[in-house]
Amino acid sequence: MVTGLVLVRLEAGKERQALIKIKEIKGVSHVSAVYGRWDLVVDVEADDLPTMTRVVIEKLRAIQGVSGTETLVTTAI
Repeated sequence: MVTGLVLVRLEAGKERQALIKIKEIKGVSHVSAVYGRWDLVVDVEADDLPTMTRVVIEKLRAIQGVSGTETLVTTAI
């Protein structure tokens, strides 16, 4: 299991529609709205890194209103 945090920037005026679609993505376990440079922090769980890559690139980034992402893959210390 691979987990990660995806920082998401949204386009003004499209936040609500994008948030609804993001919550519907298989693998998204939690979404937090935040203030600052990023608008959302999305927790993603996937079986492996290639699957996480597909979730972020093919699903999350494809949503209208998502203008940018940065993915942080979690690791054990």
